[in-house]
Amino acid sequence: MRPNLVKLALKEGKVQYGTNFGQIRSQEVLKMLAAAGFNWAFIDTEHGGFDQETIQDLCRIAAYVNFAPIVRVADLQYALIARALDCGAAGVIFPRVEDPQLLEKAISWTKFPPVGVRGFGLMPFHFDNEPVTMPQMIEHVNENTMVVLQIETKKAVDIREELLSVPGIDAVMIGPADLSISLGVPGDFQHPKVVEAMEAIRDSCNRRGIAPGTQTRTLPLAKFWRERGMRFLGCSSDVAMLFDRAKELMTGLKEQ
Repeated sequence: MRPNLVKLALKEGKVQYGTNFGQIRSQEVLKMLAAAGFNWAFIDTEHGGFDQETIQDLCRIAAYVNFAPIVRVADLQYALIARALDCGAAGVIFPRVEDPQLLEKAISWTKFPPVGVRGFGLMPFHFDNEPVTMPQMIEHVNENTMVVLQIETKKAVDIREELLSVPGIDAVMIGPADLSISLGVPGDFQHPKVVEAMEAIRDSCNRRGIAPGTQTRTLPLAKFWRERGMRFLGCSSDVAMLFDRAKELMTGLKEQ
């Protein structure tokens, strides 16, 4: 049974690099990300258009290239969370969380009894047809499934201690776009209000042994936050990488 290498590395205090993956429906792209050195990608079903079959295809190939596919669900609903994990996701990202009680309930949906209330629906592909018992499966999945909380509003920042006190959170991925909007400075990702809020979240995470992280759009921003202690660190996206490289090539070709 494969361990969740990203979850283990974060527990050891290591930085784990990821990206947004939500538009290009191709297993090959995911394999390229792994080959390039990314540790994880969040399969975005909040803003992306992937259906259940695509999620399953991506999660299955990821297992064979030592890559962690983490599904960002569209909403905190049992069916969305449990089915993403049934497809083989290494973990789930909960967006727009502002309610500790709902967060606690959602985390319970990621774990099998007695830890949580997730219904058992694992298939042989989850364990490469290894001869493992049901108790072994349950223990392994409960230990290795990753729960990522998104904090992306002023309200969530204000009640972060309540949110982070809910047991079972492995990492936080701050959503800087929505956070900047909520703070009244849309798109100004290095505005003092945004930086102060993100550093406050980071400090709260560190006090509780939770890996702090964020998604960034550019390499300079990713480096900025890595230097400030973000460890679950996302940068760019599948379509942005393609566009940036295409633009770079065409700019070079058109130079006189």
